[in-house]
Amino acid sequence: MKSHNVAVIGCGIWGKNVVRNFYNLNALNTVCDLDEENRNNLKKQYPDVNIIADSSEVFSNPEIEAVAVVTPSHTHYKIVKKAIESGKHVYVEKPISTVSLEAKSLTDLADKNNIVLMVGHLLMYHPAVNRLKMLINDGVLGEIRYVQSDRLNINHFKNDRSVMWDLAPHDVSMTSYILGKEPIRVISAVGASSDNNDIMDITHVTIEYEDNIIAHISDSWIHPQKRVNLLVRGTKASAIFDDTLAENKLQIFESSSPKTSKTEVLDYIEIEPLKLECQHFLNCIEQGKPARSDGHNGFNVVKVLEEAEKIMLGEKVKALDSVNFALSRSKKADIKGDI
Repeated sequence: MKSHNVAVIGCGIWGKNVVRNFYNLNALNTVCDLDEENRNNLKKQYPDVNIIADSSEVFSNPEIEAVAVVTPSHTHYKIVKKAIESGKHVYVEKPISTVSLEAKSLTDLADKNNIVLMVGHLLMYHPAVNRLKMLINDGVLGEIRYVQSDRLNINHFKNDRSVMWDLAPHDVSMTSYILGKEPIRVISAVGASSDNNDIMDITHVTIEYEDNIIAHISDSWIHPQKRVNLLVRGTKASAIFDDTLAENKLQIFESSSPKTSKTEVLDYIEIEPLKLECQHFLNCIEQGKPARSDGHNGFNVVKVLEEAEKIMLGEKVKALDSVNFALSRSKKADIKGDI
């Protein structure tokens, strides 16, 4: 594989991980961050990398081939648009935007300019999630009836407008991916603020997928014990993916009758999901192909969450537009795609 010059804009808590992975992949050219202390620390850690404060230098530098945007979600639209207009391929942390029209605009702009636009839906690259997807595809669980995803944690830095926009992109993108099915409508959505303000730090969203599959998603910023748990219930067996465990993250629970039960721990290749995600981005640039979590995928996730938020805020909504909302059949990812 040829080397790539990637610039990372934003080096906060998660941005540091993105910087580390692109550096280890020998692709990091520049890191841009507004915080002086962050920049000084980066210069010590990566003395051979260009560390800057002004993002305009990224867009004007012809050596930089791609940009990773790891800034607060409300800033994504302007930065990603500028990067695409500058001819740079773009990896943007989830969500691509918090407005579906903006997400659609960025996706169309990237398609028009033949730019790789990839959204950081990390769990679509997790080895255990891909192992689970294989099981579902092979019919090991039978017909899927129900999915539940719980993502609960403490967050003292509430810089998104709700926990849903911070965490639920993972849940929605992962659920659609493993099922290989399209969401039909948001059945219900509720949210609450523990501080009695406009920022909801607990949300619950229920979504109907094709073939009458129900998915329930719970997210929290106020849970003292971290919980990252996915349940997939089928007619033959249930699977649980627990990402908080050090090992045995994926287990199958068979229950053919009330008197019998069998638990199986499944093996998969242990590779850091973010490394696989960053490598996939570089592969897509080199091969000129869409990313598994491309702009269309990002738009579909935003559309779900936008409709859920309208319900939370008490707005009357129509059923989701199946034409604009549905994942294109040709864009449904195959787990055999290289990452």
